[in-house]
Amino acid sequence: MDRWRRITAAQRTLPDEAVPVVLVTTGAHGPVVHAVSGAGVARGIICGARVVDVQAIHPDLHVEQADVQGDQAMLKRLAIWARRWCPWTVAEHDGILMDVRGAAHLFGGEAQMLHDMNMRFAIQGLRARLAMAPTRGAAQMLARFGTQGVICGTQDVGNVLAPLPVAALRLPPDTVRLLERLGLRSIGSLAEVPRVGLMRRFAGVAEAINPLLLLDRAMGRSADPLDAPAEGARWLARVRMAEPVIDPVPWLEGLAEDLAAQLATGEQGARRLRVTIYRVDGEWRSRDVATAQASRDAAHFVRLVAGKLDGIDPGFGFDLMTLEALRVEPLSLRQDRLDGGRDAGADVAALLDRLTAKLGPSRVTWDAWVQSHKPERVEARVPVLAGVPAEGIEVARERPLRLFDPPEEVMVLYAVPEGPPARFSWRRVTFLMVRFEGPERIAPEWWRDRSGTRLRDYYKVEVMDGRRFWLFREGVVGDARGGDPRWFVQGVFG
Repeated sequence: MDRWRRITAAQRTLPDEAVPVVLVTTGAHGPVVHAVSGAGVARGIICGARVVDVQAIHPDLHVEQADVQGDQAMLKRLAIWARRWCPWTVAEHDGILMDVRGAAHLFGGEAQMLHDMNMRFAIQGLRARLAMAPTRGAAQMLARFGTQGVICGTQDVGNVLAPLPVAALRLPPDTVRLLERLGLRSIGSLAEVPRVGLMRRFAGVAEAINPLLLLDRAMGRSADPLDAPAEGARWLARVRMAEPVIDPVPWLEGLAEDLAAQLATGEQGARRLRVTIYRVDGEWRSRDVATAQASRDAAHFVRLVAGKLDGIDPGFGFDLMTLEALRVEPLSLRQDRLDGGRDAGADVAALLDRLTAKLGPSRVTWDAWVQSHKPERVEARVPVLAGVPAEGIEVARERPLRLFDPPEEVMVLYAVPEGPPARFSWRRVTFLMVRFEGPERIAPEWWRDRSGTRLRDYYKVEVMDGRRFWLFREGVVGDARGGDPRWFVQGVFG
């Protein structure tokens, strides 16, 4: 919900705080509630409820579609970001687990660590429910159902977890209902029941949803290790200065050579670079550059980045500077040409990189092919750093080399029934047709054209002086999509 608020606040006005907001996903019987705002929680709206049922009770309900994939991607990024507190973090479907053993003293103790976490999440615009416990399961339960910021010791796990509902074990709804029918509504009541009878009832249940096994893990009776994924490789070169400096350019060459050596070791090439200076006043400034193709040429890195540092503000000086490859691609080691010649392709790519860095990515473009039915949409201009040039395209029919965008309308003086115009006027000149070929029908692109867009019938037309035109009739008589069909010239052959 916090992520949705941040995105919505940047795009449009948020609903009033008193209006309940829910994010929905597709359920078995229609949309169901995935997340609820604070106003919705106050009215008793719960996750998993059907949206139609909630709307019947709350007519002012504001409904938005949930972006589950976007939430998970953000959660994974936050899990890596959370490694500022400890080296072992992992993202769950709705939270982050951290193994902070041996790290709390670095922040002045466990309470100070939780305070720092809460403050930093708040700076990011995120509300976090925090809890610290000796076991992974206990921390999960306390963060969702316990008091905010609770710290549970090893000897207090049983007493702290006892008042929590059995739903805190993250069991399926049918298992929760079964336990409640048996009178086991809290963790304490579940822990006091003789295990023999319950073990028979849940003998065939999977470990991930077995309440007894989950309870044992939360209490610390069985192992529940945290399998934190390894952090991805980071291609970063840094240099520290003995005293603050103002000009970053003299340090670029060493950074570029260091980064290029790292990339060569991993057989990678950089596609996006970032240079960052860390000022003595605690601020930092960075500049990004991109390349047309993967590269690890240190001299090329220097030329690209040096042109971006003219307007960077060093403040009262900086004592740390980094050069990082934000995006890399595989680039195998290649032997230089035996004749000592240069790679023309690499020279062209380097030139495009320098032009883009100087003029801007939107000003350096080339042609690229686009999948489209309409001829005027097939070719497009794209930034050189965003696509590949158009090297050729195979078509089943002949197309004119010269196309008009947009097509130019012609005045039909006489038309062949169900055929092209026998006489037409274009650019104040009248033409008499001698032969034609067609029609070739091209339907509208329903996924991008407006409703009511008319189809096109294309004809190759040869006139008296030998010139050939590519004409099309927009629409047919009686298609109920407008008035009489109109004629246009799309291109000229030869």
